[in-house]
Amino acid sequence: MIPKHLLHQALIICFGFFLTSCAGHKHVTKNESIPGSEVLKKKYATIIGVNESEITNVALYKFIDEWYGVPYLYGGKTKSGVDCSGFASILYSTIYKKNISGSAASIFNACKAVSEKDLEEGDLVFFKINSDKISHVGVYLKNHHFVHASTHKGIVISSLEEDYYKKYFFKGGKLQ
Repeated sequence: MIPKHLLHQALIICFGFFLTSCAGHKHVTKNESIPGSEVLKKKYATIIGVNESEITNVALYKFIDEWYGVPYLYGGKTKSGVDCSGFASILYSTIYKKNISGSAASIFNACKAVSEKDLEEGDLVFFKINSDKISHVGVYLKNHHFVHASTHKGIVISSLEEDYYKKYFFKGGKLQ
């Protein structure tokens, strides 16, 4: 049996060691570690119509910010030009560490279908534009908004509530 006073001393020493070993390390959240995160949160909260507190994946919005306006280029996968599936695959690889590739239709085949009302940030959104085949993909954000490579505007955020996207929306997808 350990005498009470020695046990008490041992606890004090361990607690002191714990405090000093942790004192030099600041726990940094995802948002605090990204320079300019408050500016990004404000900017994208305004664009997609949510409160700043709802912008929690700042790395995602920083990525979008770095690519915003990059022109559309069929088959492209660089900041010189990118198409919708190329952009989705680069975003997924960078932000979610998951590899997807191929056309919008082949990406859909790797997903579990999700209804529009059940979409969550990071889900994929698929469209059949002037076709009976899936021809376009974007990445869902929040509040009916998604980021994608538009043929006319390049990388942009659009709303599923816009008449054009309402007309051609097919399904959401969750990568399996």
